[in-house]
Amino acid sequence: MTADLPTYLTTREMADLLRVKERKIYDLAAAGEIPHSRATGKLLFPRDVVLAWIDNASETPSPDAARPPVVLGSHDPLLEWALRESGSGLAALFDGSLDGLDRFEQGEGIATGLHVVQDEGWNTDIVTRRFRFQPVVLVQWAWRNRGVIVPPGNPLGLARLADLQGRKVVRRQPQAGSQLLLDRMLGDEGIAPEEASNGGAAVARDEREAALAVLDGRADAAFGLEASAHQFKLDFVPLCEERFDLVVARREWFEPPFQALVAFTRTAAFRDMAEALGGYRTEGIWTPLFNGG
Repeated sequence: MTADLPTYLTTREMADLLRVKERKIYDLAAAGEIPHSRATGKLLFPRDVVLAWIDNASETPSPDAARPPVVLGSHDPLLEWALRESGSGLAALFDGSLDGLDRFEQGEGIATGLHVVQDEGWNTDIVTRRFRFQPVVLVQWAWRNRGVIVPPGNPLGLARLADLQGRKVVRRQPQAGSQLLLDRMLGDEGIAPEEASNGGAAVARDEREAALAVLDGRADAAFGLEASAHQFKLDFVPLCEERFDLVVARREWFEPPFQALVAFTRTAAFRDMAEALGGYRTEGIWTPLFNGG
């Protein structure tokens, strides 16, 4: 029973757990392939970390394996622009907060963006659960204004969530943080998610598509970003402020591509674009929120 294991395992206990010879444990430790520490020159293996390592070894690539230069997760207009303008060479694959976490865990990118609402705050609970023993960091990107995007002049007079009932409201894919947040806020108002849309609006896969659906008349409203409304000269009804963060592989943080992005965010060009887009607060960018491993 793993519950009977001591807090720190000896080399012999570790070998018994893995059903290998002690020499193999020494080799794994020397190669840095197994989590361990040294006390007075003796190898010790933290039980909880080792058990997580065993679980992950059969399901995911090595945490230190090379990752493609891709930023995953939720779409953010300012991040998308900065990746391009910084000259980082990093590509983007934005398909929702939860999709990004799954892909990141499988080693498909060096970072992933998310805005997952929790009982108190944003993002830390799900990241801690999934990456507690992984060499990753969670850092703040920006606070963003989110609300209802409507046509110019707000012809339907939409001012609160209850006004969305019976209207054609853009829906997002189930993995999107914005859909999770909308469903939660509707529930807090006693409104079933299906009541906030008559089913006639298409599903949008990013913030740009959500705003375009309103611009093209395919939807009466979208639960989107102030920045996206401004980009397409649409009106915006603010409802909340959310925190958008990035999970970054610790090794890749120090590599030139990601450091190019970090350096660019310290420039006047970046600050000017954040202000021009509207609805952003970036003064806390790169604040560490969680450090795994």
